[in-house]
Amino acid sequence: MTATNPSLSTPWRLGVFAILAIVMVATRANLIHLGTHIGSLPDASWAVFFIAGFYLRGSVRWAFPALMALAVGVDYAVISGQGLSFWSHYCVSPAYWFLVPSYAALWFGGAWLRQRYDGLHARELGLLLVSAVAAASVCYLVSNGSYYWLSNHWQAAAGVTASFGGWMKNLGDWYLPFIGLTLVYVAIAAVLHVLATRALGAMAGHGTAGEQRR
Repeated sequence: MTATNPSLSTPWRLGVFAILAIVMVATRANLIHLGTHIGSLPDASWAVFFIAGFYLRGSVRWAFPALMALAVGVDYAVISGQGLSFWSHYCVSPAYWFLVPSYAALWFGGAWLRQRYDGLHARELGLLLVSAVAAASVCYLVSNGSYYWLSNHWQAAAGVTASFGGWMKNLGDWYLPFIGLTLVYVAIAAVLHVLATRALGAMAGHGTAGEQRR
């Protein structure tokens, strides 16, 4: 991987996929507990799909379905582990399957960024912010809208009927928490990317200098 070409070899791709998969399992299944007053580390799935789109853009045919299957598998394990029926759970309504286009929006947001990535510059920081906010917003719109309009569980629990005004309020109530959390995880990944890029650049520079001295 170079500063201007973030393409990865197969071993690097598999390594990145493994790291992202571990992060998603650990956070989606609430395996990392931060203490009584804080709770578990929040789900990083949205950020995982965005970051995967950036690093694994050329592997969408296998990486995206694999991450989707992993997400569903984690949900199944968590729900079943509580002694509940997966298919009867309130989260698994017809809207549940809209996670596919929701997560796809995140993936292609990351892929869009990678296509325009040209090194560690201020321009790339701006593109990162725009693409992450836009992709997360589309994901939120699809996932929130599908659950609001297609799931009967929350309507029965709240004793209300779905309406456009109610949906707008629901969108506004949860938009910033979901987008903000995604941006925090993406920011952490961006910092790690900068550090890794500089470290690899320094290693390459030392290697070139060594060859020239021979």
